[in-house]
Formats: sequence, C-alpha cells, structure tokens
Amino acid sequence: MRFPAVLWMALCMLLSACASHHGIVIESGDRYSTQAAEIGDYRLGAGDKVRMTVFNEPTLSGEFAVTSDGTVSLPLIGDLPAAGKRVTELASQAQQMFAGGYLREPRVSMEITTYRPFFILGEVKSPGQYPYATGMTVLNAVATAQGFTPRAEKSLVYIRRAGAAEEEAYRLTPEIRVFPGDTIRLGERYF
Repeated sequence: MRFPAVLWMALCMLLSACASHHGIVIESGDRYSTQAAEIGDYRLGAGDKVRMTVFNEPTLSGEFAVTSDGTVSLPLIGDLPAAGKRVTELASQAQQMFAGGYLREPRVSMEITTYRPFFILGEVKSPGQYPYATGMTVLNAVATAQGFTPRAEKSLVYIRRAGAAEEEAYRLTPEIRVFPGDTIRLGERYF
C-alpha cells in the first residue's frame, strides 16, 4: 500500500514544525545568573524615571521621566540626553550643568525610581505591558500575566532585549531573568 504524497508531505511539515525552535537555543549566559541584576551597569531608556536630589535645593529636586526621544527635562538646565547613559553619568552631567552659572558647588545625586516596563505576549492568559521589578524572572513575568494558557510551550521562551532587532530562544528555567524593556514571547506547543 502506498502512502498518498499529500499526506506524506503534511506529516513531514508537521514533524519539522514540532522539531524546529527557530535556530539556536541559548542555555547559559547573563540571563541564567542566580544573582540579582547588576543595576550599576544599567543604561537608561525611554520609560525610566529618575529621582534627582540637589543638596540644599529642594525646588530643583524631584522625579523626572526619560521621554520617548531619550531626554530628561530638568529645572533650569532643560533637556539632557539620557538614553544609553548610566544614572551616575547623568547625575554628573547635571551637576556640571548646574555649576555652569546656576549654582555654586552643586551636589547632585540620582537614582532610578521606576524602570521601563516589559512586554509579554503569546501563550499567557493576559498578554500586555507590565511594570518591571528588580530581580524579575520569566516565571515571575508569566505569573504577572496570569499564568500560562493550556497550549503554552513551557520549556522554551523567546526574548527580545530592548533595542535588539531579533528575539532569541532560551530554555525556560526558574532562574532565567527579565531585563527592563524586554519583550517576552511564549510559543504554542503542538502536542
């Protein structure tokens, strides 16, 4: 008995779709670290909020957001480029600007108060945009999105880092980390 060509081709396509993970699956690296995220090297981006404190100048201190064009609008000195900078670099630049004719010997400190959100889509019950929390894992993100759907692939996750052009496939383990601005996609299992 001969197997019809159409059925044979459909079976081959189904098996190849199940076996494919869209390329290389990453199983180690910075996302798999069990330590808390290194905030010291964090680069600011649109959606982040910083709190600036100017010593003895409460009217200049406050909370400021990084805008979609990557700037922070500060009192007296105006818009400063912030995207891609560490918070310490931005504080140093603000201090120099205040010292350039506005304040005598200013002391400026900054801290991040709100990180840009992450996005989760695919096979979760409530896909969307959610606030980032320090030390967040993919499983925390899934829980925030009300859990997996019944059809979710629970061994693999696709993550696109903020600013990256392509997503990467990762083995889904309890310690895999999420970074601010990530887009997380959970695929559908076939069987």
